[in-house]
Amino acid sequence: MDRRIFISTLTGALLGSRLTAAAQTGTQVRRIGVLADGAQPNPPDIQIAYRPLRELGWIEGKNLLVERRYTNGKSELLTPLAQELVRLKVEIIVTHGTLATLVAKNATTTIPIVMRSAGDPVRTGLVASMARPGGNITGYSIVGPELDQKRLEMLLEVVPTVRRVAWLEKSDNPYYRAVRKELEKGCRSLGIEPIFIPVDTASELGSAVAEVVRQRGQGLIVPGDGLFYDNRTEIMRNALTHKLPTMVEYKSVLRAGALVCYSDTQAELNKRFAAFIDKILRGAKPADLPIEQPTKFELAFNLKTAKDLGITIPQTLLVLADDVIR
Repeated sequence: MDRRIFISTLTGALLGSRLTAAAQTGTQVRRIGVLADGAQPNPPDIQIAYRPLRELGWIEGKNLLVERRYTNGKSELLTPLAQELVRLKVEIIVTHGTLATLVAKNATTTIPIVMRSAGDPVRTGLVASMARPGGNITGYSIVGPELDQKRLEMLLEVVPTVRRVAWLEKSDNPYYRAVRKELEKGCRSLGIEPIFIPVDTASELGSAVAEVVRQRGQGLIVPGDGLFYDNRTEIMRNALTHKLPTMVEYKSVLRAGALVCYSDTQAELNKRFAAFIDKILRGAKPADLPIEQPTKFELAFNLKTAKDLGITIPQTLLVLADDVIR
């Protein structure tokens, strides 16, 4: 049986039993959906992510049911999964990533969509503006090219000899197309020649890193796209094999072997997205909720990777770090 169908069937059975239990206790059960282009997180990670929602009174299995749908690396499943959530009449669709948000937008104009993370929603055409999104989409968005520029600057501070930097790009993610010119402009301002490496599937990741080397790339920036996050161990192993210093967006990718991480904080993200869900379940409209962006960022280094690459991270940077892996 197809894994997605199996999960859907199992979820339906669990849903029925939970609804029955809730009905017996007189508890009103609210239902939300999750749509993500990637693998399902481990249960402990889900527990951490949804802790702020529990603190606001929304307890999964008691007064909240969450229909989770993941593509497991098959982006073509996003559309049917989004349509499935619409048929289930969930009250909110929580989206992970720019592409998932775009697909959800195409699937419904009435169900509120809360972005847990998405790249520059204005440039990608998801909303009219950050302050007044309009329509049925709101949520939390990463900063656009400005943050990409900051990551590039951080990588150059660690490895100032770098002059050619590569970006991995998920081919079907609209964010990369929307910000390409801004990225190129930012690189030129720093005297950097950018290399963009498109990737469609996990099977291409090994050859993608090799292509960076073939094009004489001296550094690699790995975005937080689900494909790259799910395959972080392979990417970092290949990057280390080719002696490529890497800048990444998540500390779990740093722990897999990256050199530097500059990211928003997961604790802030979890609280923000929980607040959006809470407000909408209590009657707020997405069009009235301005899109929020991160206000806190963390800098972290992997000294083990630095040693393997023969790189000495300046003490002036280490004292600024929020975390150091030794």
